[in-house]
Amino acid sequence: MNIYKAIASNKTKTVVFIFLFIVFFSLVFYLIGYSIGNPKFYFIIGLFLSIATGFASYFYSDKYILFLTKAIPATKSKYFDFYTVAENLAIASGLPKPKLYVIESPALNAFATGRNPKHSLICVTTGLLEKLDRIELEGVISHELSHIKNYDILIASIVSVLAGTLMIAIDFISRGWIYGTRIDRENRNLSYLKVIILLVVFIITPIVASLIQLAISRKREFLADANGALLTRLPDGLAQALEKISTDQNSLKSVSMSTAHLFISNPIKKKQLSSRLALLFSTHPPIEERIKILRQM
Repeated sequence: MNIYKAIASNKTKTVVFIFLFIVFFSLVFYLIGYSIGNPKFYFIIGLFLSIATGFASYFYSDKYILFLTKAIPATKSKYFDFYTVAENLAIASGLPKPKLYVIESPALNAFATGRNPKHSLICVTTGLLEKLDRIELEGVISHELSHIKNYDILIASIVSVLAGTLMIAIDFISRGWIYGTRIDRENRNLSYLKVIILLVVFIITPIVASLIQLAISRKREFLADANGALLTRLPDGLAQALEKISTDQNSLKSVSMSTAHLFISNPIKKKQLSSRLALLFSTHPPIEERIKILRQM
């Protein structure tokens, strides 16, 4: 897939995912309402929340993600290499210089977000800035700039907000149902079938939310690696950076399953995953395979 097909595909996927999200979100709330005894009311609530979230995610997903990751603006005086590398590579790629942010963490990672190149940002951890040399940093920034140019950031950011919102809504409703703080237990009068439906919704929805994130093809990482290497003409720089990132044992605390797919490498370490099944939901291809391909360029 070339860059032009990738951009067109990502723009189309964005519209499709927002539509499917609205349908799925509304259906989930309808089933909850059906089980509780008020399907129309819950369907309307679900439809309203999904449309509002879809609209807000397009325009404000970057701010939401910055809030979740606890990122702060990066100044030129304090992060000179980060600032100048991003500025130089943006000029070379023909893109506006993205806003720059850092996450204060010893972990090694980075991500880009925003709805388009004019409203984009790159965020890296302070650990990455401390442990990577300038050539390796150029490899990482060129990778993130490629995501921006390919419009990967648009679909990735929107999916983060949509999936996160759905998870929060289901968690809120399920806690209320289980503990009786939101729903009067004495007035529920649920049949066994309705209880089963409700439990299935609570269990299946988080899994589906994770699968939504998998709609972001793993190929986008390979494409960003290739385009980044083309921009710097030094594929070994990114390969060395990925090697350091892959051996880093520090955990990035300000991350969740809804934002993990944004990063250059999965920030949720295997030892943090609760089960082998969770590994199936990884949005990143094996980092060893990415390094191997870069070494062959």
